[in-house]
This record gives sequence, structure tokens and C-alpha cells, in this order.
Amino acid sequence: MRIAVTGGTGFLGGHVLRVAAERGHEIVALTRRAQLPRPNVEWMPGTLENAKALMDLVDGADAVIHIAGVINAPTLAGFVEGNVTGTATLATACEGVGVKRFIHVSSLSAREPDLSNYGWSKAASEAVLHQSDLAWTIVRPPAIHGPGDREMLELFRWAKRGFLPLPPRGRLSIIAADDLARLLIDLIDADETIDQVYEPDDGAAHGYSHREFGRMLGEAVGTPRTLVLPVPRFALRLGAFYEEQRRGPSAKLTADRVAYFCHPDWVSEKRPPASLWRAELPGLVGLKATAEAYRKEGWL
Repeated sequence: MRIAVTGGTGFLGGHVLRVAAERGHEIVALTRRAQLPRPNVEWMPGTLENAKALMDLVDGADAVIHIAGVINAPTLAGFVEGNVTGTATLATACEGVGVKRFIHVSSLSAREPDLSNYGWSKAASEAVLHQSDLAWTIVRPPAIHGPGDREMLELFRWAKRGFLPLPPRGRLSIIAADDLARLLIDLIDADETIDQVYEPDDGAAHGYSHREFGRMLGEAVGTPRTLVLPVPRFALRLGAFYEEQRRGPSAKLTADRVAYFCHPDWVSEKRPPASLWRAELPGLVGLKATAEAYRKEGWL
């Protein structure tokens, strides 16, 4: 197949490009700047704001995998531009050139759109597809980890120090980037998944408590007695205020992130059909593989 990909220069996108190339697919991937050559990948200059570039990207494609988006922004407008307007412009480009199959990477946060600007924007991006004529499938990943990821890197580093601050009590699901990449490609030819919303995970039926997750991280980095420290919501809010004052728009911990970090239930529910896809890197196995990749890069 010829697959058009947005977000191919990012963490998850890199895994998707690799898995798709290994399967022999032809890939055209959107990029803002020049990239090194990759097997089976044609880099297409452009951004989600450029309608002409998006039409060039998807023209002749058998399917689109839309990964690009904004995960952190100082205002709602930033999330809307990256997650809602970008999705709408890409969907319009697909309709304009006759591409029907559209795999959309959303987020579990879309289940609770009133909690955060990020969650609201992801829910709105899903609504764009519901109103389109595309043959869409929406995937809402939980926390993603894997080689190349820097979002979860700090948690691994804290665990290696022997203590790990986490939000108040709750449960979460996780998924390895390799497993998620396989799913996104498997969905393309699965007609039974059209117009469906899925929440994949690593196979743990009820996810993990924050304490269980912290202990797995400790074991993954070789510090099995890592102390998990629940941080109260008010302390996280204070930390976000300090971070936003210190770093401005580049702050990683924001009030918006605190809002959904502290939600007690981020466990996947609407899983893909087991006949189509199963996770191959469950829980500790996947976290250990991520930790090992960090060590090889000298990050951990």
C-alpha cells in the first residue's frame, strides 16, 4: 500500500514508519524540515496549516495515518490549531482527492473533554471525523512508552533514583509504541473497524494502580525498591504554576496537564478485536525494553 503519514518525525510516528517499511509499504510522510533518508519513505515538505501540501501528501494514497498533534500548549487556541483545525484540513484534503481510509490517533483524554483543554481538543478532532464522509477509525492510546520517547523519560530517571513522585491514587493503562504502531497499520485493511473508536493497551484488563506502575518502572530500571510518592493535587498545581512562571510557553508541567493527570481512571475500555491485534509487549516486558533503549542512547 501507499500510506500517507502525519507526525512521522515524532516518537510514535518513527515507529509507524519503521513497521510500515518492514512490511514493504510505500510511505509518504509530512515534514516541516529536511530529514535523513529512511527505507520506503518519501518526505513531503509541509505543515498541517498548509492545505495544498496536505493535498499533495494524500494524493494517490491508499490510506492516511494521522498522528501529528499538539500535546502541550499554553492556551486553548494552541490546542485547537494543532488538533482540531489540523485534523479538519487534513480530512478536507482527503475528501478533495478521494482518499477514504483514515486512521486517527486521538487520546484517552477525549473521554473526559471537560477536564482539560487538551482533552477537549482531542474530542473535537474526533467530532470532525464523525461529520466527514471518510472511512475512519479512531484510536485513543493510553500512556505510550518506547525507544525514542522523551515524555516518559523523566519518570524512568526518577525511578532510577529510588523514588518516584506520581499523581494521587488512580489507575492507568499503558502501551508500547511498537504495539501501537502495528495496530495502526493493521487497521487499514480491517473493514470491520471502520467508524469505530478503540482504546488499545498492553493487555492488562484493569490497568495498573499508580503504585503498581511505579514499582514496575523501578524494576525496569533495576531499582526494585523504588519508593512511590503520591503527590497531592494542590502540590502539582503549585508545581505547574512555578513551571509556567519559569519556562513560559515551553513549560512541561502545566495546569492543563495537572487536570487530567489527577483524573483517577485512565484505563482502556473499548479494546480492538482480539482477532485483529494483540499486544506483544505487556507491562514490565515493554517497560524493560524501553529502559534498555534509554541506556543504549545514554539517556538513563
